[in-house]
Amino acid sequence: MEQVTIAKVTRRIVPFLMVCYFVAYLDRVNVGFASLEMNKDLGLSSVAYGFGAGIFFFSYFVFEVPSNLALERFGARKWIARIMLSWGILSGAMAFIPWIGRVTGLGDENSFYLVRVLLGAAEAGFFPGIIFYLTLWFPAVYRARIVGYFMAAIPLSSVIGAPISGWLLYLHGGLGLAGWQWLFIIEAVPAIILAFVVFFYLTDRPADAAWLEPGERQWLQTRLDGEQQAREAAQHISIGQALIEPRVLALSVVYFGAVAANYGTAYWLPQIVKTFGVTNWQNGLISAVPYIVGTIGMIWYGRRSDRHMERKGHAAVALAIAALGIGASALLDDPLLKMIALTVGAFGVFAVLPVFWTFPTAFLSGAAAATGIAVINSIGNLAGFFGPFVMGWLREATGNFAAGLLVIAAFALLAMVVVLLLRHQSALERAPEGQSSFAPGSAERRA
Repeated sequence: MEQVTIAKVTRRIVPFLMVCYFVAYLDRVNVGFASLEMNKDLGLSSVAYGFGAGIFFFSYFVFEVPSNLALERFGARKWIARIMLSWGILSGAMAFIPWIGRVTGLGDENSFYLVRVLLGAAEAGFFPGIIFYLTLWFPAVYRARIVGYFMAAIPLSSVIGAPISGWLLYLHGGLGLAGWQWLFIIEAVPAIILAFVVFFYLTDRPADAAWLEPGERQWLQTRLDGEQQAREAAQHISIGQALIEPRVLALSVVYFGAVAANYGTAYWLPQIVKTFGVTNWQNGLISAVPYIVGTIGMIWYGRRSDRHMERKGHAAVALAIAALGIGASALLDDPLLKMIALTVGAFGVFAVLPVFWTFPTAFLSGAAAATGIAVINSIGNLAGFFGPFVMGWLREATGNFAAGLLVIAAFALLAMVVVLLLRHQSALERAPEGQSSFAPGSAERRA
């Protein structure tokens, strides 16, 4: 029953959510490729671009917790559809910044900031909402690998999206629009279409899943209810307590470090590669390499963590690899060696993510889980502003990327230290008494 049910739920939910997150992440970071042409057209300095790329996360931070609570209240189907529709429209609006600047009188630079702020508000709640949604469908022993599958959309969006984005920059002249404008328009369309698909395809909770057999629905709900009762018996945490829970705040620091490493490199990688003297098309192909390795690392590492039911060591090692790779890239001038170092760093950055998101779901449940996950994601994602802005500021001050990469590596190292100090009860992730698990390695654990 367990094997059949989990396989059926995985096939139904995970690939579709991967597609949605693929589109979300691509719309969030395609500004990195657009910057190769856009910055010159809009007259943006490195500091202005870094500020605009990162300001997205301020409004994202403000609306994250309210959005996740709305998802818990109204259901994933309606709320995720709303998020995708609004962000698709605003992502496409990035193409019309020159027109917005003229109509409003704000100018190109301030209009760039404005649209990025609105895009952050529109997308707030999507990622933590999905993480919370997955807790409603998958027992804890499966979550690292399931989150790994879902979050593989991050590096995949760059593996596939980077060459496409590089190619779209060549679409000059159509309807009087530059290549970077067509990039935003074309890559916004899938989000708008998927918004309507989400509304009709997603199922809010197992009890509503007509595509499961009655016995499968009953087993899954019983298992999930048993895990929730075990967590609440160990420590019941309310919505208000989740906002100030020490473990939630500590995990926010860890996630801040991981996100700084991710976005600090993602938004600037195309410009780092551009210093190698390559074309935009070659830039897209080269920039995809770290994300190919990151995809493999994310899926393999999440499965490994589940198999051993070990979290702290896995997370700490991945963060150490991220810090080592990114830090080494700052000290290397040879393009090949620099890309090897960045690829090693990408492995660590992406491998830690599925393991990381097992921490809060091990001690939070219900509305408190929705709140805690949103708090961690919103605070952590402030690094999405910090990382790109610091990279831009230090590049302007020093003329190269070395200092910024070292700062990013230091934050990954800080995250590793906090993980090692974190209190984590792995027993809360195990199946309730009498409800065995067929996850890889569970037979050895039962023995």
